[in-house]
Amino acid sequence: MLRLSTAILACVVPLSVLAAPQTYNIDPVHSFPNFRINHLGMATVHGRFDRMTGKITLDQAAKAGSLDVKISAASISTGDGKRADGTRSRDDHLRSPDFFNAAEFPDISYKSTKFHFTGEVLDSIEGNLTLLGVTKPVKLTVTSFKCAPHPFSKKPMCGADAETSIKRTDFGMKFGVPAISDEVKLTLGVEAYPE
Repeated sequence: MLRLSTAILACVVPLSVLAAPQTYNIDPVHSFPNFRINHLGMATVHGRFDRMTGKITLDQAAKAGSLDVKISAASISTGDGKRADGTRSRDDHLRSPDFFNAAEFPDISYKSTKFHFTGEVLDSIEGNLTLLGVTKPVKLTVTSFKCAPHPFSKKPMCGADAETSIKRTDFGMKFGVPAISDEVKLTLGVEAYPE
């Protein structure tokens, strides 16, 4: 009987380890929040934030998880970072109190409240976005999701793309509306590796 119990434990323990939730660190080199916004009703301006950190916890067996990210507001980049004539660039204006007020609110954060799966596939994330000190619920639609060994290093990793739209005035960012659109479309591209 003791041998049978030991054999059962030997089989069950590895399975429970494999089924345990896994925490991943976001790779800041390959993970970027991107945005696009209509400018003057004429064209779409694209931008991104160059510094993001965070963690993802994934429990495939329980179909659950969490996402906690922090984005540096000052790392915004729209292709107009510094002007040769010394006038204020668009990126500097976006860092100012008119928009992201990066000096007073250096971080933009997103914390999930629920992961939604369809079968084995993560399809959406509910959570709270904090911008300019204001926190609002924001749902991310996951457009791609995959966990597999890295093709070169063979280390395990996960990657995902998610998107949403927000109204910036909901967070108190009112400058330029409606000439500069209230609606902002956001895309979050993430690669992450186990802790």
